[in-house]
Amino acid sequence: MEQTTTEIKQRIFSPYQVFIITILAFLQFTVVLDFMVMSPLGTILMDKTVLDLSPQHFSWVVSAYAISAGISGFLSASFADKFDRKKLLLVFYGGFVLGTLFCGLAPTFGYILAARIVTGVFGGVLSSISFAIITDLFPMQVRGRVMGFVQMAFSVSQIMGLPIGLWLATKFNWHAPFLMIVGYVFPSVSLSL
Repeated sequence: MEQTTTEIKQRIFSPYQVFIITILAFLQFTVVLDFMVMSPLGTILMDKTVLDLSPQHFSWVVSAYAISAGISGFLSASFADKFDRKKLLLVFYGGFVLGTLFCGLAPTFGYILAARIVTGVFGGVLSSISFAIITDLFPMQVRGRVMGFVQMAFSVSQIMGLPIGLWLATKFNWHAPFLMIVGYVFPSVSLSL
């Protein structure tokens, strides 16, 4: 069965669509990296010369993101459709970056716990907003491909981001991976604007 010209054109991405896919993949990369980089930092954060966290305190810091993300996702379901998706994405991503910055500057257990909660509240909703944007902007025939590109950032963040983040943590200090994420976001966002 031959494809029509319209079907072929729908399968080719416009420059604007490529831009949207790139932004959403970048967003996914930073959110997953922020979530994943915390667990391997455990031995550093439990060191007596760093934060001297007990295993229980460290588990609270790690799980604070997931718990707050779950609560945020549940609550945002009641109001998310009432707002423009792009504005919602900007607000939640701004809060996520701010929370990540607070993680990079946190001096004590209480501060890092609060920063992880803030990061989870804002970061936990970003994937669902991204998928909503994909369904709004892309025809059904290419949505799977677009979601595949965006989700590929998950693997890339583990392959590239985690080793670099851990290298920075051992070379400098445990704040460095979080500051790297924030430092990576601002130039990239300013270039895209």
